[in-house]
Amino acid sequence: MDAILPVLLFVAIAAAVSVGLVVGANLVGPRRSGAVKEMPYESGMDPIHDTKRRFDVRFHLVAITFLVFDVELLFLYPWAVASRSSAGIDAAVAEGLVSSRGLVFGGAMLFVALVIVGFAYDWKKGVFRWR
Repeated sequence: MDAILPVLLFVAIAAAVSVGLVVGANLVGPRRSGAVKEMPYESGMDPIHDTKRRFDVRFHLVAITFLVFDVELLFLYPWAVASRSSAGIDAAVAEGLVSSRGLVFGGAMLFVALVIVGFAYDWKKGVFRWR
């Protein structure tokens, strides 16, 4: 029970603060409404189309391509951090987990090369060309 008490206290305080902020905003906040405030917000532009219109497939291709390259580049951060610290790759080589520092660098460069090949393929297919 002693171990769970701080967690329960934290949850209770978080719930009280969140409920208090919502109630306080409703009590103190302005209540003016008008035609402009009732209009749907679409990135600062006046809505001119139906909200249920279809997006072009190219929008989704660009979005998915961005996500793929973004996630792939996130895989480079652990390698970059491990290569800068003395306890990273050198410690793994000393413990026998990796045969050499060059092997880790070669693997990272192979990964970068594959990302570049994927980028070139997408560029050749015209994914980045907005029509």
